[in-house]
Amino acid sequence: MLAILYLILACMTGFVFLHALFRKTFFEKPSGQNMIWIAVPSAFGFGTLLLTWPLYILAYFFHTKMQAAKPLGPANLIVMLVSALIVAAYFFVQKKKNGFRELKPVCDRKLFIREAILYAAVLLFVTLSIFHVFFVTKDGTICAGYTVFSDYAPHVSMIRSFSKQANFPTQYPFYGGSDVKYHFMFQFLTGNLEFLGLRLDFAYNLPSILALVGFLMLATQLSYRLFTSFAAELFVPALFFFRSGTAIVQFMIEHLQSHDLIEAIKQNRSFIGYTENENWGLWNYNVYLNQRHLAFGLLVAAAVIWFFLFYADTACADSENGRLKWFAARWSKKSAWIFEDPLRALLLGVLLGSATFWNGAAVIGALLILFGMAVFSDHKLDYLILAVCAVCVSFLQTHVFIKESVFKATFFWGFLLNDPSLFGVLVYLARIMGITIVGAVILLIFLKKRQARILIFSFLIPVVFAFTMSLTPDVTVNHKYIMIAAVFLSVIWGGVLAALWKKKAAGRACMVLLLVLLTANGLYDFLIIIRNNGFDHSYQVDLNSDVTAWLDENLTSEDLVLAPSSYTFHEVPMSGIMMYRGYAYYAWSAGYDIEYRTSVSTAIYATTDSEVIKELTKKEGIDYIIYDEYGQTLDDGETLISEDAIKEACKLVYTSKDSYIRIYKVK
Repeated sequence: MLAILYLILACMTGFVFLHALFRKTFFEKPSGQNMIWIAVPSAFGFGTLLLTWPLYILAYFFHTKMQAAKPLGPANLIVMLVSALIVAAYFFVQKKKNGFRELKPVCDRKLFIREAILYAAVLLFVTLSIFHVFFVTKDGTICAGYTVFSDYAPHVSMIRSFSKQANFPTQYPFYGGSDVKYHFMFQFLTGNLEFLGLRLDFAYNLPSILALVGFLMLATQLSYRLFTSFAAELFVPALFFFRSGTAIVQFMIEHLQSHDLIEAIKQNRSFIGYTENENWGLWNYNVYLNQRHLAFGLLVAAAVIWFFLFYADTACADSENGRLKWFAARWSKKSAWIFEDPLRALLLGVLLGSATFWNGAAVIGALLILFGMAVFSDHKLDYLILAVCAVCVSFLQTHVFIKESVFKATFFWGFLLNDPSLFGVLVYLARIMGITIVGAVILLIFLKKRQARILIFSFLIPVVFAFTMSLTPDVTVNHKYIMIAAVFLSVIWGGVLAALWKKKAAGRACMVLLLVLLTANGLYDFLIIIRNNGFDHSYQVDLNSDVTAWLDENLTSEDLVLAPSSYTFHEVPMSGIMMYRGYAYYAWSAGYDIEYRTSVSTAIYATTDSEVIKELTKKEGIDYIIYDEYGQTLDDGETLISEDAIKEACKLVYTSKDSYIRIYKVK
């Protein structure tokens, strides 16, 4: 199948990139690690970037310059053919030169078998959970679980704007006719996989699984690198899937007092939480099921961090005694500044920056973590090169895709707290993340291993950023920086748990208690994920509906459609068309100023004067108007939509089989 071939070529391209440019450093084997577990996910992450960006650029060219209706066809042909030729030529040359002789992907076979079993279990867990929340039935009905459907509406409509339409130049389907402010490249990848023949759920789920499992491979290997312990690796996935937190404790106390704890646990179907928006599932595994592109961003971030950890290792090998003297040496010695490998830094900076429109939060989080590492590492100029390249590439993409930005980096103290003090922030972090973050501050003081302390300091910087800066109109999205910190800190907590397990009975008892504190809340969160998803607990849309089919066949991405603002996970957005003003929250949180378009939409739908409709549709470039009998009122729930004026001003071009949806073409 072409879609699978595309993913294989992406991995092979990534491997060629790593082997050709980073052979010396990448295939070093610190602590006798099995480098296959680092090479494979890194190759997938980097290779996907290297293959998919040229594909997007070519598709853009074929559609805008050559007027190709299906630009992904010729673009895929060129990219896959060139990639296959490069990979084949490289392998032929290297085999002739015996250039792979230094490759020893498996150094410790006993450890390899253990790790293979661990990753197989992680793969099974991730696959089952991802297909539990999003899948397509045999009859073509797409099902999105209750805990994830809200974000899937804009994501799937963006996916289908590429697989069914030709969304070049790229627009945001819920705010069509404008630029695109939301990172969309993971959706482009998914749309391309559907275009190449994968069913929608496989096209979306397969790269999501590869990205999430790949990130966990890198996270576990990072833990092994720090603590040289398979037990440390073993704990990391559990800490990732099941968060720490205090909500479960408060929930149990409340229901113990009311003598209905067992019944409450059985009946509850909502995420428990006692802080603002915690019941949305902001802090648990549901985020990764919901925001699939976040895992891919973290995969790229972790691969870059892996490379730069070599610089921290070099600094930690300095025999300078005393923390202050050692830290001073990190700024005074020549080795603290000189270049180590500027080409590597430049290329990794370009790759990290190119992930901005895959997931911008992961790129920012990675740069913050790398900044923390640079403070205590040697070869700071390499860090500087990486940061400058990443920022420049990021700004270049922003300049190309975003015409008018409402995003402003502003100081915003307190995140979601109304009146935060430093103590209040610590209490809040303890409530949402238990001991994961607050406990890490203690570890920062008492852990003896320098590498671990450097990473703890670095991993905490995104938390500081979340509480001090705002980049979007909705500060709630800063929760991703706290999540990024928590997931990387699981690398450290895995080592702590493993160290306790090696102690005698008292140490093992402490380990069990600590493990319960770190995972209990997340285990209950996962129970809610299981209960609130699946076929019987999902929003369902017929992908083969006559409405979706008509829109797909008769409209293009150049057509702008005025549709009811109530449409979210609905058959109209599933066609990938461009809506003048879709569901308000999607457009607002993505950075669009929706007030003007809301007023225009209201004026068109509510007027009884056909001339008003003609004037406004011409002015705004609206080509079609959808009237839906299921939504006969505007956002206020009271103002009626006037179809008579629409009939007079426009031409009826489509009526759905059930007669509820009627589509009018502007004359």
